[in-house]
Amino acid sequence: MKVAVLVSGGVDSAVALALLQEQGYDVTPFYLKIWLEDELSFLGECPWEEDLSHAHAVCQQLGLELQIVSLQQAYKELIISYTIDEIKAGRTPNPDMLCNTFIKFGAFLENHGQGFDKIATGHYAGIIKSDGAYFLKLTPDPIKDQTYFLARLSQEQLSRVLFPLADLNKEQVRMHAQRFDLPNKDRKDSQGLCFLGKIKFRDFVKAQVGVQEGALIEYETGKVLGKHEGFWFYTTGQRQGLGLAGGPWYVVAKDPIKNTVTISKEYHGKDKQRNAFLMDIIQGKVCDYVGKPIQVKLRHGAQLYDATIKPAEGSRLLVTISERDQGIAPGQFAVFYDGLVCVGSGMIVKAL
Repeated sequence: MKVAVLVSGGVDSAVALALLQEQGYDVTPFYLKIWLEDELSFLGECPWEEDLSHAHAVCQQLGLELQIVSLQQAYKELIISYTIDEIKAGRTPNPDMLCNTFIKFGAFLENHGQGFDKIATGHYAGIIKSDGAYFLKLTPDPIKDQTYFLARLSQEQLSRVLFPLADLNKEQVRMHAQRFDLPNKDRKDSQGLCFLGKIKFRDFVKAQVGVQEGALIEYETGKVLGKHEGFWFYTTGQRQGLGLAGGPWYVVAKDPIKNTVTISKEYHGKDKQRNAFLMDIIQGKVCDYVGKPIQVKLRHGAQLYDATIKPAEGSRLLVTISERDQGIAPGQFAVFYDGLVCVGSGMIVKAL
């Protein structure tokens, strides 16, 4: 079986590559260059050269020739534009989720993956097939599990992917890296969005959208308590970076038309349930679970809520979760699970 393996320079993708080679697959490693160094270099250090050097070192040790593919233009058109549009509309985007859908298993698969049977990555995720359909499956490492970021993949994409780390946790991956004596075996995990590296997301947004002074308004009184540089720098539930004394203060709402940010010290008040939301852009078999027990993730991580789903106006669904969550934000994705199996997702359009 011919497998294209996407390597990033990190230990996870390096171990995935080494395991597949050890198992006898005909592997070809690819490095996807999506860093926008020309546009963003003034903001800070470009990480892609360091990543690429680690990827080269791993491939050289394994006797493989690394292929470098530039998808910068596709990333700019599909992911950066989406991110900026969502921010300007007052929503909270998830670029990494769409990167998997439109870049790694989208543009790469369409333009460079046709000669391969499978596309493999170092994601912590599993794949199962049931009744002719493909589903993501949770992995043994609840913290590292990345099924949330992969939940928008189509059936065609899921049929082509291979996840060698499906049955491993991070400690086991590190042990394999030591066993293979990989050059990046001790490299720390990267943090943040894949195309920003060490650059702060706020600095990226400022470079793309700019600044515009607006009012910080207290939810309970309507009083103006301070100023901000643009509603696009804030997200629902945020408590850092407001610059006000007497807190903690939380972001309750944003108004893209008036450029106002509404804040409150009583975010966790008993009268504010924050345990329900409306969603649309439904994908997968979520609708099959209306009125049935299901669990949901509202972001990457180990937290799973018990949830109930009911029909709402139009094609939307009303989701109620078992606990309050301060970070339910329009634009983010809710990803649903039946036991270990990911059954679909939807975009949050309104927090209730």
